[in-house]
Amino acid sequence: MTQLKHAGERGMLRHLSRVFAAVQTQRNPNSAAVHWILSSATSACPGFAVNPIMEPRLYRPPPEVRGMTTLDKDAFTQTLTVPALRVPTVVLNKVVKSLKKSTIQRPGLPRVVQDKEESGDFRLVLLDPHRVSSPSCFSEEEAEALRSFGVIEELHYYELQLSYDNLKSEEVLEAVLPQGQDVTSGFSRVGHIAHMNLRDHQLPYKNLIGQVIMDKNPGVTCVVNKTNIIDSTYRNFKMEVLAGEENMVAKVKENGVTYEFDFSRVYWNPRLSTEHQRVVQLVKRGDTVFDVFAGVGPFAIPAARLGASVLANDLNPESHRWLQHNCKLNKVEGKVRTFNLDGRAFIQGPVKQELPALMKGTAGIHVVMNLPALALEFLDAFRGLLNEEPPCDENLPTVHCYGFTKDDNPDTDMVQRASHSLRFPLENRCSVHFVRNVAPNKDMMCVRFTLPKEVLFSSGHEQTESLEEPARKRQKCEEATDSL
Repeated sequence: MTQLKHAGERGMLRHLSRVFAAVQTQRNPNSAAVHWILSSATSACPGFAVNPIMEPRLYRPPPEVRGMTTLDKDAFTQTLTVPALRVPTVVLNKVVKSLKKSTIQRPGLPRVVQDKEESGDFRLVLLDPHRVSSPSCFSEEEAEALRSFGVIEELHYYELQLSYDNLKSEEVLEAVLPQGQDVTSGFSRVGHIAHMNLRDHQLPYKNLIGQVIMDKNPGVTCVVNKTNIIDSTYRNFKMEVLAGEENMVAKVKENGVTYEFDFSRVYWNPRLSTEHQRVVQLVKRGDTVFDVFAGVGPFAIPAARLGASVLANDLNPESHRWLQHNCKLNKVEGKVRTFNLDGRAFIQGPVKQELPALMKGTAGIHVVMNLPALALEFLDAFRGLLNEEPPCDENLPTVHCYGFTKDDNPDTDMVQRASHSLRFPLENRCSVHFVRNVAPNKDMMCVRFTLPKEVLFSSGHEQTESLEEPARKRQKCEEATDSL
């Protein structure tokens, strides 16, 4: 009798092997196919049950992909076993809604599949093996819902074919890069361009990383890597294309405003959208804005759209060209006067010419200085800018000046440096706003103050001697380690 029992079990094992082999041949290369294997072998062989081993993680990469530098998508295909529930179709939607925390969540994979071995009255709901390994894993709320819908809390086991298309970018990169090393899947999106800052140990895999980022992010058709620090006169940086087309002309929308520019030749940071909006909201209709380092217009154009009169300047000829283009694109060219000057020359030229008449009025005057590596050093251009001593009720400009700081007391550092450049104490006469962290122990800040008349008027103050920017060797806008 015992021999017959053992023979029956061996026969069942041979039968199961044939079933698994047959299922292995049914892969659909065009989709993530889900194949039902069996719920149990109890009905076929009383006293014999199959307890399939489910993956504790939904995806374990094949070891052969480790170190891959040229992307081979087929190498990521695997077949895994996952749990599922057999659910009547009449309550299917309710069950799926009740189990939304326990069902499988995977790009391109359905949570509900056909029950191939039963009638059309049932469907198979795939479960996340991270959350459900036995019926006891369901929460009390989920278990009560299943009972109320008449669903038997019995797990069935299914074979799931997982392909490259079903994997997240970080899963692919974690499988490829050497173990223990940082995995980079983050980037800044600039229109159709994904902009990355890869580290040295990631460079051997740079083209694979670029391809993965492009594959996993719809709308991204070009992936670039920053190759040096931003240390040129024009604040742009060298970059290399990792994947996709070499089209650097991007179109972006920020705070309801459309901008176009050549990303390889101008400065643009999508992480500053909130800061642009914060400052522009301080501007009222009829105010005047002097944008000393305007770039392609993220302060100037929204301010003009609100009804301000804007004088916008940038030293980079490409930025100046795209600034003019964006003014026309947003139909504010009549409200924005553009200049292609050194920042200090702009202050001591157009700003100096316009200020006397503006200060006799009541509308607000704003000076925006967003060149955080150097703007504080340009504040000396305001010393003795005007000649005539004003009456007490003169309408003085408000300055918004940006800077980087690594000091343990960033607010104090910003105030001290601004005071040093102005040669006038700003303590208790200004406010400092944190903008963002750009690198470990390095913050971008904005100091805001009313330009003191003791600084602006020449009485007792020297005129600024130099109209040139600080020495080029000091011009370093962002380090290679900066976050985007």
